[in-house]
Amino acid sequence: METIDVASVVRGGDRDRTYVLDDTDLTADADLARLVGWQGARAHVHVMSTMGGRPNAAAGTLQGVDNIEVASHHVRLFEAWVEQRIGEHSTVRAGAYDLNSEFYANGAAGLLISPSFGAGSELAASGPNGPSIYPSTALTLRVEHRFDHLGYVRAAALNGAAGCLGDPHGIDFSFRHGLLLIGEAGVERPGLKIAGGYWRYTKRHDDYTQVDADGVPLQHVDHGGYAIAELRLTGGEGKRALTAFGRAGVSGGAATPFQGGWQAGILVERLVAGRPDSQISFGMSRGVTTPGYRAMLLDEGARPSRAETSFELTYSDRLAKWLTVQPDVQFITDRGGVEKARGVAVGTVRLTIAI
Repeated sequence: METIDVASVVRGGDRDRTYVLDDTDLTADADLARLVGWQGARAHVHVMSTMGGRPNAAAGTLQGVDNIEVASHHVRLFEAWVEQRIGEHSTVRAGAYDLNSEFYANGAAGLLISPSFGAGSELAASGPNGPSIYPSTALTLRVEHRFDHLGYVRAAALNGAAGCLGDPHGIDFSFRHGLLLIGEAGVERPGLKIAGGYWRYTKRHDDYTQVDADGVPLQHVDHGGYAIAELRLTGGEGKRALTAFGRAGVSGGAATPFQGGWQAGILVERLVAGRPDSQISFGMSRGVTTPGYRAMLLDEGARPSRAETSFELTYSDRLAKWLTVQPDVQFITDRGGVEKARGVAVGTVRLTIAI
């Protein structure tokens, strides 16, 4: 699959620039029982290549504006894991793994382009170089148990420093930054999800703003929790469906500019009669900054806001078997965590090509 974004910062300091971003993904899944006789096992491989610009440099936001934007471009082995089934309801998964594929995830928020609707910003900005999410994953051991079709409990231990094949430093086998531990439990069935999770690093990391008398960053163990809910309000089963979602997260707020935040929105599927792939979604996201980050802004002569807030409206429809088109518009207030900073609007057209 190939995703191409054409994004313009239509109001802000760099309003005349247009950016093109590209993310090409190749995935493969294998039933290892059929291939090599390994009963109850399956494998998954995901290779990713990225190209293009960085529209958030012009937008100047804390949370970002495009979920395929990356700081540097490489061909990466994004995921490569093996999963073993144990009994009827339990699985163990090991390998390079995307944390956000199962943890802190809202299916109903998946159409929105802003990165804040993936893993919450307070988790996404944690760790020495970010946790095991797009665009770099980490070695992981994940266990899960499902209670028939009612709910689940899952937990994972991940390398505290993300890095996969294709990154400049490759995979970190030293585990010198310790582990990221995370657990989530919830009720999940068609049209309903209620879940909560907790995460914690095993080693201390540099404080985002505080230093000692010698100018050396203080160190803290970062941790946090989150809650997720989504509910189908109307429709379903091949009919127009309206689903609402909401979630909130908090963290210790030492190693990132975010103390927490929340996101909420709606998704309408089968919006247009006769067009089963037509969807529209609206979301609002608020990233709450830490007292330390706000103090840093004050030192720089800026008037800090308690949070950066974004609004997003997007529509998607498949125009051909191989092409989906998605126009999107976002508006961000108090960008960069600065109170009454000039708002910025970002318009994007996303093309998704099945290859």
